[in-house]
Amino acid sequence: QVQLVESGGGSVQAGGSLRLSCATFGYTYNTNYMGWFRQAPGKEREGIAAMNTAGGSTYYADSLEGRFTISQDNAKNTLYLQMNSLKPEDTAMYYCAAGLRTYAGWRTFGDSWYEARSYVYWGQGTQVTVSS
Repeated sequence: QVQLVESGGGSVQAGGSLRLSCATFGYTYNTNYMGWFRQAPGKEREGIAAMNTAGGSTYYADSLEGRFTISQDNAKNTLYLQMNSLKPEDTAMYYCAAGLRTYAGWRTFGDSWYEARSYVYWGQGTQVTVSS
């Protein structure tokens, strides 16, 4: 059984930085595919960054404007999300996801990384609050 445990959320002022961590327990080949999502109150879950931890390919939502960086530490089985120049609109619950799930019409991870249905396993989330 794969478990994902996020940490590193908190409250920060606009312009500040946070680094989220996602510790992975219980490895399968499928957990090479990992992503970060966020969900603000009243909004849909949004895919913001993803990584094929085996090949190193990374993917980002255009809306981030280069402020976030996804990375991994294989020795620690941990995925990170470095968030810089935070804005109040970044306030949300942030979730780690892993495990590739294919579906009708699925083509490649590069085409589907931002869709929640592309992942099997989810963490419990960590809250990020950015004040102006």
